[in-house]
Formats: sequence, C-alpha cells, structure tokens
Amino acid sequence: MAANQQVQTKKVKQHQTMDEELNTLRAGVLGSNDGILTVVGVLFSVAAATTDQFTIFIAGLADLLACAFSMASGEYASVSTQKDTEQAAVAKEQRLLKTNYADQQAAVQQFYEERGVTAETALAIANDLMAKDALATVVNVKEDIQLGHYMNPWNAAFSSLFAAALGGTFPLVAMSLFPAATQWPATIVAVLLSVTLTGYLSAKLGHGLVKTAIIRNVIVGIITMFIHYYVGQFF
Repeated sequence: MAANQQVQTKKVKQHQTMDEELNTLRAGVLGSNDGILTVVGVLFSVAAATTDQFTIFIAGLADLLACAFSMASGEYASVSTQKDTEQAAVAKEQRLLKTNYADQQAAVQQFYEERGVTAETALAIANDLMAKDALATVVNVKEDIQLGHYMNPWNAAFSSLFAAALGGTFPLVAMSLFPAATQWPATIVAVLLSVTLTGYLSAKLGHGLVKTAIIRNVIVGIITMFIHYYVGQFF
C-alpha cells in the first residue's frame, strides 16, 4: 500500500511538472506570435505613412516593449487566477474532510476501484493513505493537485515577456537594417518565416495539425501586414 501511495504521488508530481512546463512553453509561443504581429503591424502602418527611418524604428521599438510587458502581465494575471483556483480547491477539500470524512474516503476508494483494484484492496489502500495524509491524498485523487505545488505565474510571465520581445525583434531588425529598396520584402519574409515557426511550435505543443497551424498563422500574418499597410497609406 505504501508503494501504491508512492506511485500515485510520483504520477501526480510528474503530471503537474509537465503541465507547468507546457504552460510556460505555451505562454512563450503565444507571446512570440503576438510580438511578431503587433510589431510588424505598427512598422507597416508607420512606414506606409512616412519614410523617416528613425520614426519607424522608434515606433516599432516602443510597440515591442509595450507588447512584451502587456503579454507578461496578462500571463501573470491568468496563471495567478489558476493558482488561486487550485488553492481554493484545496481549501474546499480541507473543509469536506472536517465535515464529511466518510465521503472523502469513499472517493479515494472509488478512485482505485475505477483503475481495476478490487473493492477490498481499494478500501485498504484508501484507509492507509487517508491515515497517513488525508488532505494530500484527497486533493491528489479528486483534484489532481499535489499539495503545496501550484502553477507559477512568474514562469509564464517571464516566458511571455522574453518571447514577445524576441518575436518582435525579427520584423524590427528587418525593417531597420535592410536598405530602403529591400526593407519591405525583407520584413515580409522575416514575418512569414517567424509565424511559420510559431505555428509549428504551437501545433506540436498542442498536439494539433502542423500544416493547419502553419497555414493559419501565415494567413493571419499576411492579413495583419495588409491591413496595417493600408491604414498607414490612408492616414
């Protein structure tokens, strides 16, 4: 029975570690994609309205910084909310243990029965685990949470911050460093290549269709550049 507890705790810990790593990577991919599209949008709008390279560069740099910090703050708020939800779930289970211990123990027993353990053995495991650490056992079984181990909002925030800044750097560098005659096609190529990469990574992380994700990102990138160019031309 002790071995069962160790196996269960190990599985939950591995699952939560993987979830946190995937969440951090997801924040990075989304931040990078947002950085690419927002920066190229501003660059195209400003470059279509003026040929002053310094103005174009400052506008792009300002947007890159604003986007990076905006994405970071959004991720921090989102993951903090998730952490609060997990802590609230633990508090709820703690109250239930005080008011309805029998049902909590039955839930643990049912958990093992649903995984092929006989009722008698499942009851013995539940009794043993609940006697050792009832709260940790219940939150593991019912909420898939390892007690005291919650999602870290700072990891997601910093991942999004640096990824958004990195993503926005591609169009900013292309528009700023290439000569006037080639800066437009260079920026378009930089954007299309970078959104292709973020589309590929998002599909891999989400176990989705790579081709669909890439095509979707490329189309969104083209539309973004098209709209912002003509907005700049219009004004």
